[in-house]
Amino acid sequence: MGLRRAKTVSMKIRLNIVLMIVWVALASGCSKDADKTSKSAKDPDWERGRAVYLANCVACHNPDPSKDGPIGPAIKGSPQELLESRVLRTEYPAGYKPKRNTKLMPTFPFLKGEVPYLATYLR
Repeated sequence: MGLRRAKTVSMKIRLNIVLMIVWVALASGCSKDADKTSKSAKDPDWERGRAVYLANCVACHNPDPSKDGPIGPAIKGSPQELLESRVLRTEYPAGYKPKRNTKLMPTFPFLKGEVPYLATYLR
């Protein structure tokens, strides 16, 4: 009787593990990241811009560029001209009204060649 009970418990554990794996797979397929993954597979410029953003911007801006960060504002939809001005020179384009008028952002001159990719990601 003890062996039979042990087999039943073992089968229940295996079933629970399989169900958890299926649930995680389904949940990840329905997440926002699933859409980003399919988009990035179609657009390597978007993926490169995302990598630039995650490596250089999330310390001040939110990992989700549509939301404000702890220091920097939401930057989703920022035009390339604004990105070039802010990232390379810490200036604003003529006539632009900033969301936050601070002088905290440093320059990132090493990102000069990456700004177009960043703009693609932030569209």
